[in-house]
Amino acid sequence: LCNCSSVGSIECNRTTGQCHCLAGYTGPQCHSCARGFFPEQGSQRCQPCGCSPTGATSDQCDHSGKCQCKVGVTDLKCDRCSEGYYRFNEATCEPCQCNNHSQTCDNSTGTCLDCHGNTEGKHCELCKEGFYRSTHPAHGCQHCPCSIVASTGTCHIQPGETVPRCDRCRPGYTGLNCNQCDKGYYNSDSICVRCKCNGNVDPALSPSVCQPDSGECIGCLYHTTGFHCELCEEGYSRDPGGTNCTRKEATLGPEPTEFTTSAPNDTKATSFSTAVLNSTLSPTALQTVFPVSSSDNSTSALADVSWTQFNIIILTVIIIVVVLLMGFVGAVYMYREYQNRKLNAPFWTIELKEDNISFSSYHDSIPNADVSGLLEDDGNEVAPNGQLTLTTPMHNYKA
Repeated sequence: LCNCSSVGSIECNRTTGQCHCLAGYTGPQCHSCARGFFPEQGSQRCQPCGCSPTGATSDQCDHSGKCQCKVGVTDLKCDRCSEGYYRFNEATCEPCQCNNHSQTCDNSTGTCLDCHGNTEGKHCELCKEGFYRSTHPAHGCQHCPCSIVASTGTCHIQPGETVPRCDRCRPGYTGLNCNQCDKGYYNSDSICVRCKCNGNVDPALSPSVCQPDSGECIGCLYHTTGFHCELCEEGYSRDPGGTNCTRKEATLGPEPTEFTTSAPNDTKATSFSTAVLNSTLSPTALQTVFPVSSSDNSTSALADVSWTQFNIIILTVIIIVVVLLMGFVGAVYMYREYQNRKLNAPFWTIELKEDNISFSSYHDSIPNADVSGLLEDDGNEVAPNGQLTLTTPMHNYKA
């Protein structure tokens, strides 16, 4: 009797008793699985192993169907790279190249996954943003000493240096680590704030513009002063526009200003009107004739008044004096004219007494008055109506 497997054979040789097995079966009765096949659980059928020809060491598998894989290859059929390996080509799985900063990578592209040690990149070869690679290999990527407030937060190490420097500082900050205030800024609670000098400081003349710790302006221009160059110097005032400081105009006071100078060996003090002195002596001559100590309060008061203001005062006094003199001369002239007119006034009095006519004038009462020419024969005419007419070169009088 052949006794062949009904599943694994197709026929039996009745003479020899040899069974003819199907593919995947072997043995006299075709009850066993051939090489490269394994028995299916729960049945007598033989299934092909299906091992990957590139990932498995052979085409043989165990009773569960698992193939024997090469190094770096895994899975049931050895058709996938193990963790830490990637498909280098169609036949080989290569270890992941992650510079010891990751154990896994994409099994098809080889890109490293989950880089640690503050690294990133396809092979974990770069430091993350805000970190730099230390010159010591064991230290790996270190955190940049750069504040994101004062800089971009990134840094690098220049060739030949051992300490990092920030890539780019934000406006107002400077230094290797952007931890210093730049020119034109000052430190206010660890934050660099722009100097506030109201445009009255020239950075070319005062590069720092203001004190780096307090913010007090340095080198105020345009006659300004104050912590922020917001005030005008003594002797100057803000113009109506509120932008510039202009020199104050001199004003005449009710009394002239006086100052006193004293010689070293003289006990008497001499007072001089500042108006008189400045009108006759120049500043150099005044100092030569009357040397005054710098500690004298009167000299300091005089120095506060500028020569321009004083010249304005002198010019005003001269104009007033000229006007007064002209007024006086005009008054005298008017008075004399009034007297002359009073002496030469032709005031007449005519009296009619019957047939006699008598004449009297204002000049009769004035001794030595010249009345010649007042009465002339050809100047008197009788009007047709019997009235007497007195004619003078300038006036006609009728009675």
